[in-house]
Amino acid sequence: MSAADAFSVNYASARIRFRQGASARGFRLEEYDIGLKSPEGESLTIDVGILGSSEAEGVVIISSGLHGVEGFFGSAVQIALLEKHLVGWNPPPKRALLFLHALNPYGFAWGRRCNEYNIDLNRNFLLPGEEYSGSPEKYALFNSFFNPTSPPSRFEPFLIKAIALILRYGIATLKNTLPVGQYDFPKGLFFGGKRPSKTYEILDANLPRWLGNAKNVLHIDFHTGLGKKATYKLYTETSVDSQRYRYLVEKFGADKVKRIDSARDAYEIRGGLGKWCEAKFPQCNYIFLTAEFGTYPILTVIEALRAENRAYFWGKVDDSVCQWARKRLIEVFAPADKNWRESVVSQGVDLVQRAISACCL
Repeated sequence: MSAADAFSVNYASARIRFRQGASARGFRLEEYDIGLKSPEGESLTIDVGILGSSEAEGVVIISSGLHGVEGFFGSAVQIALLEKHLVGWNPPPKRALLFLHALNPYGFAWGRRCNEYNIDLNRNFLLPGEEYSGSPEKYALFNSFFNPTSPPSRFEPFLIKAIALILRYGIATLKNTLPVGQYDFPKGLFFGGKRPSKTYEILDANLPRWLGNAKNVLHIDFHTGLGKKATYKLYTETSVDSQRYRYLVEKFGADKVKRIDSARDAYEIRGGLGKWCEAKFPQCNYIFLTAEFGTYPILTVIEALRAENRAYFWGKVDDSVCQWARKRLIEVFAPADKNWRESVVSQGVDLVQRAISACCL
């Protein structure tokens, strides 16, 4: 099996392969139905696989699909490991490996980055005491451009308009406004929701049980769409002056590990899963890394998100332009190019193996 073969044609296929592979490797399987159906009429579930000690002191977590269509890649890495690279392997004593497959099964199945309520799940994990309200100061100013109330068009001069906005307001203003998370525009991009999502509730209820009394947790959450094509970075909120940061650099490389507020292409977000996980388990050394694998230039990604969002809210299902917008979104986050797929899955597998080694030593 080549690395590219680990990609599945759709959510339903990915789910079957994940569960079959996990069962064959001896993982304990759990499933959490979110109460919705796939285009094929099958139940949508978050699937969980656990291998190793039920009283583990060290746990490696690999999660995929928090951003729906990005699950094509994250799932492919998990499937490549299950179908090939983990054959015959078991964690050492007091260690465990936890796979979270398709954290946003609706987006994965229906070709969206967000969930059924247009919620960007990586903006939904607010900390206790934080309110699901508010937006960056200038989001309302940009709303009519990024969230127009009309179907998409293949011929709109998006790039020209976007460059004009950048020249007028500056790239830093746009980067610190559009993607960081907003809670006032339910039909807009990067909407964080008005309450905890089903995914939030499932993780909140079960993550403590899965981790038990673990002292060390290394969590890698797979994403696509940010950075140089076919390369990756590991984003963390850990201080660069800390022992933890030095540990990450030692294990994964200074060229890979980046503090999110110091990275040129990245941006700090509100309601991110990583900060929530680390805050939820203050009693253990919980390290969360967002693994971002590059696909297309950032303006191409934003254009695709904008077009698909317009198609979803303002287009007709059978309209050819709307179908084009949905297919394009999948291409932007999971390119069909075999060379890209071979490269990123191989890199993703190597990253997980490094994480296992780092946590199990």
